Amino acid sequence: MQAKNNNTTVALGREAETRAAAYLENCGLRLVDRNFRVRGGEIDLIMRDGRTLVFVEVRQRSRSDYGGAGASITAAKRRRIILAARHYLARRGDCDCRFDCILIDAGQLEWLKHAFAADT
Repeated sequence: MQAKNNNTTVALGREAETRAAAYLENCGLRLVDRNFRVRGGEIDLIMRDGRTLVFVEVRQRSRSDYGGAGASITAAKRRRIILAARHYLARRGDCDCRFDCILIDAGQLEWLKHAFAADT
């Protein structure tokens, strides 16, 4: 029974990432990569906004218990995203970048530009 729940969670996560990518593309960003993983970190979406590379964390919550989607991006989660971003930049070249979040709470999407900085 647990595997089915995990599969459902993974499917819901993919749907949220697809929705977030489509939203950002409609706002003029271009999708570069999805689910970039390194040991110790992952980036959901990597987008290009003009000359700026945008590392996007997508968080979805069906309920606002425990603070909702935004509250789920803890300091430890930010460190893992920053770690993955550093690996990505080391492999593909340094450039201007920023960290954004797409929060989906009870179906409502919110885009937080410059949600956090690499020095946090």
